[in-house]
Amino acid sequence: MFQERNSRSIRLSNYNYSTPGAYFVTICAQDHLCLFGNINNKGDMLLNSAGFMLEHWYKELANKFKACTKDVFVCMPNHVHFIVHLGQTHRSAPTNLCSLVQWFKTMTTNNYIRGVKNKGWPPFKSRLWQRNYWERVIRSEEELDKYRGYIKTNPIRWHLDKLNPDNF
Repeated sequence: MFQERNSRSIRLSNYNYSTPGAYFVTICAQDHLCLFGNINNKGDMLLNSAGFMLEHWYKELANKFKACTKDVFVCMPNHVHFIVHLGQTHRSAPTNLCSLVQWFKTMTTNNYIRGVKNKGWPPFKSRLWQRNYWERVIRSEEELDKYRGYIKTNPIRWHLDKLNPDNF
């Protein structure tokens, strides 16, 4: 589900990712490096400076993309999950989910590189994020509630998470 080894696109081939609606997104750090904080023994995500930086850029999505509304976000040690709602505005072109994710990855990568140079953050090899990302078009209120719950409780399930390096 989260692997990047296959170079073909994991996007739905006939789906318009500018379509208004809710989208669940997961973006993973390259090589699953745990760069953004740690989970404590109570299941709380303790963000480091890099994790707070990711949270900042998630909050900026709605400022950059006027047709975007933020919903929920969680930063995990080596990935992020979030939900965004795309709509249409009368003054701007529709927001495309792929462009939104690419902008988030670009801004956070540039900011992370500055953190490596100026704040001693751990370096990464070649790229901060995996080439691809995982998304789900949310099709109902029940599904929206399910993914909101998944995101909010993700830190407490870290010990079971497929993206946890201890579980590889």
